[in-house]
Amino acid sequence: MDVGTTAHFLVGRRRALAGALAAVLVAGLAVSALAPNGSNASSHREAPYISTDPNADGTDLYAFVSPDDPNTVTLIANYIPLEEPAGGPNFNTFGDDVRYSFQIDNDGDAKTDIYYRFRFDTRRETGETFLYNTFPVESPTDADLNIKQSYSVTKVRKGKKARLGSDIPTAPANVGPRSTPNYGSIADQAVRELKGGYKVFAGPRDDPFFVDLGSIFDLGGLRPFNPAHVIPLKAEDGVDDVSGFNVHTIALQVPIRRLTANRQMPEGPEDPNAIIGVWTTSERRTTRVFKKNGGVRSKGPWVQVSRLGIPLVNEVLIPLKDKNEWNASKPSQDAKFLEYVTDPELGRLVPVLYPGVETPPPPRDDLVTVALTGIPDVNQPANVVPSEQLRLNMAIPPTPFNEQARLGILAGQSDGFPNGRRLGDDVTDILLRALAGGYPFTPDFNVEPNNLLGDGVDENDVPFMQSFPYVANPHQGYSHDHMHLGQVMGP
Repeated sequence: MDVGTTAHFLVGRRRALAGALAAVLVAGLAVSALAPNGSNASSHREAPYISTDPNADGTDLYAFVSPDDPNTVTLIANYIPLEEPAGGPNFNTFGDDVRYSFQIDNDGDAKTDIYYRFRFDTRRETGETFLYNTFPVESPTDADLNIKQSYSVTKVRKGKKARLGSDIPTAPANVGPRSTPNYGSIADQAVRELKGGYKVFAGPRDDPFFVDLGSIFDLGGLRPFNPAHVIPLKAEDGVDDVSGFNVHTIALQVPIRRLTANRQMPEGPEDPNAIIGVWTTSERRTTRVFKKNGGVRSKGPWVQVSRLGIPLVNEVLIPLKDKNEWNASKPSQDAKFLEYVTDPELGRLVPVLYPGVETPPPPRDDLVTVALTGIPDVNQPANVVPSEQLRLNMAIPPTPFNEQARLGILAGQSDGFPNGRRLGDDVTDILLRALAGGYPFTPDFNVEPNNLLGDGVDENDVPFMQSFPYVANPHQGYSHDHMHLGQVMGP
């Protein structure tokens, strides 16, 4: 159904339930105001094409000043959504036929000024076994590891290429207690220092995305607010549907002076060189040829198939008919998608799904600030060209790990989302509240429940690391758990 059809159906249902909902709404909001709320958001399987191509599917992007090394910025891009840890015998790997990149705009003109490109190469030691490894593995290059993957990193600035590293080993899969008995030690060996002051890591990690996907995509449900929905259910705690799953992470720590337009450390947050925009892309060749012997060969020019900056933009704001085009587009082309930000479908559906809740009318200039330009006096570049990027002011000091609040800027921490994105930033709640107008930008709507919205998932299933690459070790194939297992499904 489109918005009009959905609204017609739900309004009819709402009239049938109106009497009961009048009391339920008040009770539901009273309960939800006390209920935990929170979670991260992402772009897992966000477009029709990319949902069929997990190796190229960018799920999350993070960019933050490193709390333990504040002269650097850490960039993290995750690929391969909802990766099952027990996915043998062919455990997930990066694609040898995919180009992965971090794109940097350091002058606000919506064009790439610097990019870091990653290319992977997979080697099979022997085809005479079905096993991923033939004895316990102690390092990413262990002779008993049958499937090995390595990669190169290339920096391109204004068309000038520089190879930062080659033949860097990726961390292997966390198979189990027999195969990878000391996995933390193995993964640590995949952290490498590169010339120029860079650090790099690539390999499987715990998926740091945490969110109640099952409820949100069930007609916009938020379990703590279930009684207030037009189709009410009992209030419940949120369910982390990504718990126990892995992703493949590319992490790059970069000296700040290598990201600025003038190649100098910013003098302070007001320095126009302090602000960058970041997005991650993946590319494939235009033609894939399947051979009679079962092999596959790619040829032709490279085309972009995935793009990710601000989480949730393609997943929730862009309609189905334009999702593939969004993934293939560049920030400089974002004007064609402007209406989906200034008049978002979800903003119109919230009052229908949750009777009594009002949202700001279009045009939503407040969402343009969050998603397209950055916030004035925080992370908005001078003479900014509106475009969807994860914008970061690199001169704002980082909050120590143990003091970071999940609501970022809404909690008074100016180094948090939407100024960059830290691993613990609760971007689902932050963006849900933005859609409902629960922000200082829209004071008439910055009231309950608009500024309390959340899905009831407060934290990741495992703690983050406090040193590079920060994302937690991946779940083990032999022993892992998905939190929703064993729950009774349905009302």
